Amino acid sequence: MKAEVEFSWGATEMKAHELVDAIVDITETGSSLRANRLRIVDTLLSSTPRLIANHGSWKDAWKRQKIETMALLLKGALDAETKVGLKMNIARKDLEHLLQSLPALRNPTISNLSQEGWVAVETIIDEHIVRELIPALKAAGAEGIIEYPLNKVVY
Repeated sequence: MKAEVEFSWGATEMKAHELVDAIVDITETGSSLRANRLRIVDTLLSSTPRLIANHGSWKDAWKRQKIETMALLLKGALDAETKVGLKMNIARKDLEHLLQSLPALRNPTISNLSQEGWVAVETIIDEHIVRELIPALKAAGAEGIIEYPLNKVVY
């Protein structure tokens, strides 16, 4: 196949309609490609981040502690990509039934509300189950259900 290769720095997907027949692009979600009415034909490479330290730095206790802290925070950010937080209120009398269907990393957090007989429940769950879970929580008596994204989850 005869091809002419041009390098483009930034916003390549916006230029594609006027300049080229196809592009090779680095994308995380593909949303910018879709927004510009382009489609992914094939994936050439999938990559994951790596944290690499040289041997000298790893032997230095102070530097090693800094590297391990950075690794912990980066791993927490990556782990958070597949999780969401859920908050809701429920009457204390319905709490036990709700807890039977509510997943959590360990156990949900339960706090008393200022209204007698009501509690707030907070948990972290896998994002892929939230669509099916929220209607079940509502059916169990939960109110004011809030889903929110996470920045980091550190186990």
